[in-house]
Amino acid sequence: MPERYSEPTERASTQFDGSSPAAERLTPTQDRQWATMAHFGAILGCIPSAVIYYIYRDRGPFTAQESREALNFTFPLTVVALLCNLLTLIPVIGGFFAVIAVAVWVGLTVNGLVAGLEANRGRPYRYRFNLRLFK
Repeated sequence: MPERYSEPTERASTQFDGSSPAAERLTPTQDRQWATMAHFGAILGCIPSAVIYYIYRDRGPFTAQESREALNFTFPLTVVALLCNLLTLIPVIGGFFAVIAVAVWVGLTVNGLVAGLEANRGRPYRYRFNLRLFK
């Protein structure tokens, strides 16, 4: 005769054995690496710095500070670049906006590289012109 399946009497835990609910703190080397990557991500706009900020901000103080700085710098310029790319579709004046979009992208890239190199050395970097939108 087949055995019947019986429900367990204890409720299963939603947490795995040996795991903690809090994420582990970053080591100083990892903290510096993620801060550097937040700045180097400027080549792709604000998405890399936003992802790093929201995932790692509670795990390392240097990463939190530098990714917030990078996000504050890249977010407005990413919006400007996207708007300029949309305005390139307008006949006659579209070329003007294309030049502006390329200039914004080059500015993001160069500033992100400079900031990333400084962060990799363990030095905090402050962009000259930066809106402090995210606190």
